[in-house]
Amino acid sequence: MKHIKVLVMLLLGIIIISCQSDFLEPELTSGVVSAEYYTTTEEVETAVINMYDGIQGVNSTNTDDNHGIQIEFYVTEMRSDNTRTKSQEGEAAQFESYRVAATNGIVSDYYASFYNVIFRANIVLDNLGVVTDPSKAAAFESEAKFVRAYAYFNLVRLFGDLPLVDRVISRFETDIQFTRVSTDKIYDLIISDLGTAVTGLDNTYKTRASKAAAQGLLAKVYLTRGEYLKAQVLCESIISLSPGTFGLLDNYNDVFYTERHKEILFAIGFTPSLTSDSQSFSAEMMNGVGRTSGVNYVTDDAKAIFAQYGGNRTQYSLRTDPSQTTQTQVAKYFPNGDSGGSTGKKFTEGDPTLAGNDWIVLRYADVLLMHVEAIMGAGTETNTDAALTSFNLIRNRAAMPLKTIGVDKITKQELLDERRVELAFENHRLFDLIRFGEAESVLSALSAANGYGYTSSDLLLPIPQNEINISQGVMKQNP
Repeated sequence: MKHIKVLVMLLLGIIIISCQSDFLEPELTSGVVSAEYYTTTEEVETAVINMYDGIQGVNSTNTDDNHGIQIEFYVTEMRSDNTRTKSQEGEAAQFESYRVAATNGIVSDYYASFYNVIFRANIVLDNLGVVTDPSKAAAFESEAKFVRAYAYFNLVRLFGDLPLVDRVISRFETDIQFTRVSTDKIYDLIISDLGTAVTGLDNTYKTRASKAAAQGLLAKVYLTRGEYLKAQVLCESIISLSPGTFGLLDNYNDVFYTERHKEILFAIGFTPSLTSDSQSFSAEMMNGVGRTSGVNYVTDDAKAIFAQYGGNRTQYSLRTDPSQTTQTQVAKYFPNGDSGGSTGKKFTEGDPTLAGNDWIVLRYADVLLMHVEAIMGAGTETNTDAALTSFNLIRNRAAMPLKTIGVDKITKQELLDERRVELAFENHRLFDLIRFGEAESVLSALSAANGYGYTSSDLLLPIPQNEINISQGVMKQNP
């Protein structure tokens, strides 16, 4: 009998331990919880840097890692009319065919990555009390709120209503973790955070938050919300700083292969050859290079637009795949600028899967075109001098015909086309189509021409199925 009692106690102990580790405290992937405590200014600054490290993501083949910005082209460009997979195979091909499953691992990775970034920003905000220098505390707060707004702006445009996590929460606060609030409330937080960032930052950094980056991102938020005058004022605040602070480079190609230049407002920094600090997307956009090659290939539709409007940008934006001449590759992001030689697969600059090209989030050319968009507002054209001047700066560098000030006008379609060729493959096209109210017609036509399955509900990605499951019915799926 004594032995039986001991055995029962052991079994109970195992059950209790199992419940504690696996059932009562499931591992969360998006509503990241728990807290870390900092005691000095220097420690809080490490948490600030850790936010950018989260956006950078992990360059690894481990599907349990968060890959951050490195996988963004899948959920943006490859759902637009710009790019597709080379082979129309695998999980990546779900994006171009508009048949994205809730179990898609790339979607789950992106969702978890950017909630992890939000968690890291909340860690900074929750520990500002130990920072003794008020000016430094204000700067850290501004950076954290910029990063949180940036992450939420990406997520809300891709997923719609979302859990709003504006502080570090405990794992028992499941109402916050799984309750999706309206996009309006998410945008309220984004606008408030960016307002703080605009006030509290200067223009010291390129790969950390800056005042101009916050102004530019807030301008895009206002354009998305239809608040055009506010967007125009912000764009003109940035434009008024140039050419001393910001401006266009003379050579379009230099934008992507030199780092931290005057055209960049905000970029995610990478370092070559370091597994912990490099990126693999440059290799993945090539043929037979890297672990998931042949993605983000250029569509015939995009090639046609470049032939008409690309000017001297075309040669630096796309090329015929040297080893498969019926296919067209993105050419903006060759690993460390190395094009792979005559076959596109032979590199002289080290391992192409450990590339150091920075990822540009916001650049001055985007601000100029947003300026035109803000002036045009809800209309279909504009002939104002200010809009024509900004538009001509972009066209002049591309060696495209200029608009005559005082005579010509810019139509909405011309502006959309100009944004497409100037900012191609920089993850803007899908959001531009949605913001301009053209997504339905453009993506429907693309789908019909290629036998895809697009419907209007495909403008939003599915909430990852694991989030739905963990919420035990609280979290609802998109239509």
